[in-house]
Amino acid sequence: MTQADESTTVVVVGGGVAGLALGTFLLRSGIGCVILEKHSRDYVENRQRAGALDAGGVRMLREWGVGEVVEGPSQDSSDAAMLLIIDGEKREWNMDDYEDAEGAFVPQQVLVRNLIRTFLRDGGDLRFEAEDIALDDLDTERPMVRYRDASGSAKVIGCDFVAGSDGYQGVSRTAVPDGFLACHTHEFGYAWLTVMTDVPADPLAVLAVHSRGFAAQITRGPNASRVYLQCPVTDTIEDWPDERIWRELGERFGAPVRTGPVTSKQVVPLRGVVFSPMGYGRLYLLGDAAHLISPMSAEGMSLALYDAEVLARAVVHQVEKADSSLLESYSDTCLAHVWERQASAVSMTDAMHDSGDASYRGEFRKQVAKANLENFHRPRTPQN
Repeated sequence: MTQADESTTVVVVGGGVAGLALGTFLLRSGIGCVILEKHSRDYVENRQRAGALDAGGVRMLREWGVGEVVEGPSQDSSDAAMLLIIDGEKREWNMDDYEDAEGAFVPQQVLVRNLIRTFLRDGGDLRFEAEDIALDDLDTERPMVRYRDASGSAKVIGCDFVAGSDGYQGVSRTAVPDGFLACHTHEFGYAWLTVMTDVPADPLAVLAVHSRGFAAQITRGPNASRVYLQCPVTDTIEDWPDERIWRELGERFGAPVRTGPVTSKQVVPLRGVVFSPMGYGRLYLLGDAAHLISPMSAEGMSLALYDAEVLARAVVHQVEKADSSLLESYSDTCLAHVWERQASAVSMTDAMHDSGDASYRGEFRKQVAKANLENFHRPRTPQN
């Protein structure tokens, strides 16, 4: 029988936004936890991905007393008009009726870096370069988490709960027995060429609908931005030399764009994925380990924070009151929120993509999408 080297209440597998937020919430509630992250601190703090938080996410961090983590090289989206270009004509994104108007543009690496600093400052236990992580005895009252530390030594942690926040490709979900989780997937039928550049975005977010396809440029800090170009799922990065990227972005924006170094590029098929239930035994899944949402929605980090708070409050309720009701309802609570956001993401993604290039889904869907697109932008101001 495996013997634990140490014990804690929660082992968090994965040191991204979901895992760090959960660890921070638990730490501030006096609940013991250990966060295991397979990558180095430098890698995690410089990993470029999502870049926005909705108003609920910003408000949540402030309510937990860590509103400082959204400060730094970020931008309150209420102070930054989001430009929407439709067939070369500039419009303003209509945020009046959206809660996200009080959200923030926060590059993921900035949020992660700030969460790490806050967690460690407050005495949190965060272990980088934890390799060969394995989860055992998840269906018992005392799960075990095995791993090798940065020196190569084998370690075993006994715990009451395991939080799987190690992403879509992580080990947590694969520890669930085959056939237990249902996977629900929606394929949009097109991809994004995602391009990291050393070119600042000005304004911070520009979205374009064009007959050649959707395009966007979103800030990733004061000296970087990510470019998105709609393309067929069969495209490869070899189909997109740097010159073509900048030329195509200018075509879809309807004006020449500032060019510069391209640091990475990837073709990403757009899809939505939801796993149900969001847990097994004493393992609870959160963030990308449990669901993927269309990047058009910019909801990935916000969903991760929502999961983290629901799980944190459930664990605190169990520890302080010996009441497992919130843990038992964790999956249903989170999935209700996930499906609501998935519905919104599908609607927005369809409107922004189908209203441009009709070659993917036909003229009928294009005209429907154009009608729906009216909900997302303000009418043009009449010219004198």
